[in-house]
Amino acid sequence: MSVPLLRPFPGLRPAAAYAAEMAAPPYDVLTSDEARGLAEGHPHSFLHVSKAEIDLPPDTDPHDPAVYARAAANLRTMIEAGALIRDPGPRYYVYRLRMGDHVQTGIVGGGSVADYRANRIRRHEFTRPDKEDDRVRQIEACEAQTGPVLLAHPDHPAVAAAIAATVLRAPDAEAVTPDGVGHTVWVMSDPGRIAAVTRAFQTMRAVYIADGHHRSAAAARIAAARPDSDAAQSFLVVSFPIAEMRILDYNRVVTDLNGLDRDGFLAAVSDAFVVEAVKGQARPGAARQFGLYLAGQWYLLSPKAPPPDDPVARLDVSLLSDRLLGPVLGIHDLRKDKRIDFVGGRRGLDELERRVESGEMAAAFALFPTSMADLIAVAESGQVMPPKSTWFEPKLADGLVSYPLDGE
Repeated sequence: MSVPLLRPFPGLRPAAAYAAEMAAPPYDVLTSDEARGLAEGHPHSFLHVSKAEIDLPPDTDPHDPAVYARAAANLRTMIEAGALIRDPGPRYYVYRLRMGDHVQTGIVGGGSVADYRANRIRRHEFTRPDKEDDRVRQIEACEAQTGPVLLAHPDHPAVAAAIAATVLRAPDAEAVTPDGVGHTVWVMSDPGRIAAVTRAFQTMRAVYIADGHHRSAAAARIAAARPDSDAAQSFLVVSFPIAEMRILDYNRVVTDLNGLDRDGFLAAVSDAFVVEAVKGQARPGAARQFGLYLAGQWYLLSPKAPPPDDPVARLDVSLLSDRLLGPVLGIHDLRKDKRIDFVGGRRGLDELERRVESGEMAAAFALFPTSMADLIAVAESGQVMPPKSTWFEPKLADGLVSYPLDGE
């Protein structure tokens, strides 16, 4: 069956009175204990669906079949109570995120699984089978995709015009998540605007997955298992203009110096980097700069050799790995090595200092954020980024729009 790159769908969303309580941080940024604390006293929090282990004994494995069954039961309960409502026909949804002065406004729709397989919806990360399995089980149990995939698309005047016209009226849902991010949703029901958005996306050569590779891969597996289901051939996405996307730094901390003392480590680093001690924090002001926090002192590191031309090898995260983490610290596999950890988002350089000063870590590295241009270059080349290369903020909320698979 032929499915456009983006298409409208009859969304499952909170009734206006429940939106503020229901909106929840993404399932994969919270521990079970954190989710349990946030959901306490909030029976309509979507965490009862996305992190359903919180409603089972504390020692329950989050991947136990009982967790998926409870998620489905909780979703049905919310629907039966009228906390979740189903739109009567296909819709797009305008989704606005606000974090401080930063605002981005995009479109919620159904992304084509066929275009994902054909790499028109382009990816830049590997996925892990165990994480895919978890999302497949969640989708199958709930008969809905409840975790949105974050996309970025080229600016298009028709999409911008449809959004601008839709947001002139009062929103259909508003919420502020515990991280202080504001979430606002409008239902786009006008047939002309819906058709204009679908046509506009159909003209796009490619769109790019920013976050949600495991959710995308899981949706593709669901589609393969249900070839006769039209609804299953699309998956829940929220797509924002590339220019509005915001990537924050994704920093590194290490547990030890690979047997070196402070002076020996700095000497080894100086083989590939110019090392300059600075007053205050060494926050990189541009790409190809790195901050190092070691023994109470910040240093600014600048590579001595220029970066290679390859879109992956020239990334700052690659330069740090290839010229320092690997050769000096012996850390070659960022996915498996227990000597390295990652600090992303808004935690900032103070968190790096805290991790080192506590004695938990021996050194910290501050990086300049990966750019959208770099992400697109990697995706266009058909390659993948190293682990923990991008940290997108603000995050989407779970629960504000879900994609049912029953096709009604």
